[in-house]
Amino acid sequence: MKVKRLTTSVAVSALVVLAVVFPLLRGDEVSEGGKASEVSQTVQPAEDAVWPEFHGPGRTNVSPDRGLLKKWPEGGPKHVWQYSNCGRGYSGVSITDGMIFTAGDFDETEFVLALDMNGRPLWKTENGKGWLRSSPGSRTTPTYNDGKLYQMSPHGRLAAFDARSGRTLWAVDLKDRFDGQHGVWGYAENVIVDGDNVLCMPGGPKGRVVALDKRSGKTVWANTEIKHTAAYCSPRIVKHDGARQLLTLTQKSLVGVDVATGKLLWSTPFVPASPQNALTPVYRDGYVFVACGHSTGGTLLKIDIQARGANFVWYRKDLDNCHGGALLIGDSLFGCGCRMGGKQFYCVDFLTGKTKKLDKTLGKVGISRADGMLYCINHRGMMYLLAVTSDGFEIVSQFDLGRKPSNSYLAHPVICGGRMYLRCNEDLFVYDVRGG
Repeated sequence: MKVKRLTTSVAVSALVVLAVVFPLLRGDEVSEGGKASEVSQTVQPAEDAVWPEFHGPGRTNVSPDRGLLKKWPEGGPKHVWQYSNCGRGYSGVSITDGMIFTAGDFDETEFVLALDMNGRPLWKTENGKGWLRSSPGSRTTPTYNDGKLYQMSPHGRLAAFDARSGRTLWAVDLKDRFDGQHGVWGYAENVIVDGDNVLCMPGGPKGRVVALDKRSGKTVWANTEIKHTAAYCSPRIVKHDGARQLLTLTQKSLVGVDVATGKLLWSTPFVPASPQNALTPVYRDGYVFVACGHSTGGTLLKIDIQARGANFVWYRKDLDNCHGGALLIGDSLFGCGCRMGGKQFYCVDFLTGKTKKLDKTLGKVGISRADGMLYCINHRGMMYLLAVTSDGFEIVSQFDLGRKPSNSYLAHPVICGGRMYLRCNEDLFVYDVRGG
């Protein structure tokens, strides 16, 4: 595939990243309705299992687990338990202190939920209205920090909860406070906690990107320099040129914001063919990869702080990542093309965009990494295990979770404490992936 080198501004963009769910009652009550099936008391998770937020520690989407299976038995790894009362949605799981957290919609209400490590419900607390419009259901994974959970609803209600009890500590209506503006799929940002602040993007003229005090919800700073509304991007924090900055996508740009002050450090146009922009930016040494579906393509940029912008390094139309995420391993960039465009799983050289390997058999997948392997869930229910090789990747195992309508399996796999967590709307599947 020919790689185009660009020296002027070009528009391109991202991915709609969403997550996992499950149901219960109020923050001081325990649900009696939902029960986990096939609980195995002999297959226990590691006691120190920690996956505190979307894409795990540091938002690298790389699990610290070691000693995992390099090949699965026929039919897949051992099924530990399944919780089938998760509610509607795409939320992923966060895990810490012997608890599993997620979110889901029940009738017209969104709930944040907690399970124990055997899939038994602990608590369930409301977080505003559920999402009944395009792609109905919850979007975001609760972010855990210092005994608290933080979660944004599709309607822009950002709330803090006590992780043990589920009690609501504070809640902010981002649309009301900042004149927040979102796209057709609502808010889908997995908020990030930095020090004493919760950072997020309301996308309104009174605050495009903001920092709220994590203890009270009060506004610490609000950036009004950025001109564009919120997309669906879950940000990450990187250190570049001496400054710690939040990297995120708006509906029409990629921006870097100083996390201490809220000052816009740089921005560059990034206008997608379809208004999705949800890919968490992939960063290394000043280079940033972003992409979007529907043949928008993928592009690598290099931050230019002096010019308060970024220069385009390369662009490929077929690297049009939609929902699946992207990973950088060594010099290799992995991701999945949109089913409406590139239609391929890819491995390319990060700095040049040159092809290492392409595969059109996996279909549209969401990816995670653990113990040198790639875990890929097809949007209709096929689960794959890939080995990372010198020339790209090799498919070593697969099993079928059950064929579902398109985009049923959008939550990315979570590998934590020797277990693999997979979400499909009402269901949360848990597997033991530890080696012998």
